[in-house]
Amino acid sequence: MLNALIKEPDGIARCGWACGSDAYSKYHDEEWGVPTRDDRWIFEKICLEGFQSGLSWLTILNKRENFRKAFANFEIEKVARFDSRHVDQLMKDTGIIRHRGKIESTINNAKRALEMKEEFGSLAAFFWKYERRSKVPPMKSSKVDSGMVSKTAESTELSKELIRRGWGFTGPTTAYAFMQASGIVNDHMYGCEARGRCKKLRTEFEVPKPK
Repeated sequence: MLNALIKEPDGIARCGWACGSDAYSKYHDEEWGVPTRDDRWIFEKICLEGFQSGLSWLTILNKRENFRKAFANFEIEKVARFDSRHVDQLMKDTGIIRHRGKIESTINNAKRALEMKEEFGSLAAFFWKYERRSKVPPMKSSKVDSGMVSKTAESTELSKELIRRGWGFTGPTTAYAFMQASGIVNDHMYGCEARGRCKKLRTEFEVPKPK
């Protein structure tokens, strides 16, 4: 059950979506919801969320190393230099999602990311501006906690700003999935062992400020 808390055979209580797959469980336990200021990781994650649109996240996880190899480990400066020859090569790469629009968008987004790094000092400084403004946590029975929310006012605002700046495949749902993954919001379910861990990490995390 995606929207349920499940205690797995290893004794760990996890969000339901992360159960039933070792890859999902590892990603859930070690990455999802952990606050980060790593621009390379931020760029990788938002690009992969764009590739995930219309597919399962497990499909992307299983291909993630292939994506990293294909896109120069998502080093922003390197991807920004990709040209039409790279696009043609990537369209032949069976290890990734061969969607021309998403491939071209990733290259374009790298160029836009460089502009944002110049303006804000880092991608992290830009994205963390969209952390949930309310300091009141959602109620335990809320739709947010049950995993039923796919976008928020903040993710919609983020999406609009990214699109205004020329980014592609960054709709409100994609933006929210990115915010969940990068710890900008902590959407681990109440009772999930990772929720408290991510909460503690957020308390210790220094939000990057624009330059």
